[in-house]
Amino acid sequence: MAEYWWSARRAALLLQPEVVLPEVAPPGFAQLRPLIHKGWEMVLAALELSRPDLDLAAYLAHYRVQLQAALERWQLAPEPLQRALEDVRHQALAQDRAAWLALHQPYPGVAERLVRLAAEGSNWIVLTTKGRAFACELLAAHGLGPQAVYGHEQGSKPEVLLRLAQGQPAVPLWFVEDRRPTLEQVRSTAGLESVRCFLVSWGYLGPEDCQGLPQGIALLEPDRFAAPLASWP
Repeated sequence: MAEYWWSARRAALLLQPEVVLPEVAPPGFAQLRPLIHKGWEMVLAALELSRPDLDLAAYLAHYRVQLQAALERWQLAPEPLQRALEDVRHQALAQDRAAWLALHQPYPGVAERLVRLAAEGSNWIVLTTKGRAFACELLAAHGLGPQAVYGHEQGSKPEVLLRLAQGQPAVPLWFVEDRRPTLEQVRSTAGLESVRCFLVSWGYLGPEDCQGLPQGIALLEPDRFAAPLASWP
C-alpha cells in the first residue's frame, strides 16, 4: 500500500501539478484499493481523492461508472495515466532503487512458501497487472526466481492462462489470486475449465469477497497456503 500511494501520488502530480495530495495515503485510498484492477486506476484514484467534493460512497457502490466519469472529468485516458505511473517507477529505480524497494513489504510467509514450492519441484510463475520490469525487480529483491513473469504488457491474466493451457506439453494449472472478479473471469473463459482457482484470504479484498464463492473457486487461508499442495482445497 505504501508504494502504491507513493507512486500513484507522484504520477498524479506529474499530470496535474496544481492538485494537492497528502504524503501519506488517505483512508479513502485504502477503501478504493480492493476495487482497483490496473495501475492507471490508482493514479486516477489519487486525482479523485484531491477533490473536496468527492462522494466516496458513490465510488464504492458504483466503481466502474465513477471511473468513467473521472476520466471525462480530468480529460484523461488510461494510456497516459499508465505511462505516468511507469515513468515514476522507472525514475525511482534509477535514482534510489533501495528506497523504492523498501516501500514494499511481502505478506508474512508468502516469499518463504514460494521458495519451498521450487524446492518441492513445483514450478511457479507470476501473472501481474504490474509492469513486468517492476515485478522482476521486486521478486529479485526477495530472492525469488519464478519460472516466468508475465506483466500487463503480455495481456490479461485469462489471456496468459489460455496460452499456458494450450502449450505443449500441457501441464496442470493452479491459479492463486486475491481479486475475486479475476477468478470469476477465469472460470467463465472457454478453455480454462481445468484451471484450479484459489482466492487468497489476504490481500486487497472487499468485505464480502470471501462469501458465497461460486463453484470452482476455493478460499485459501495462510495456514493452508503454507501446507503441502496435497492438502489444498
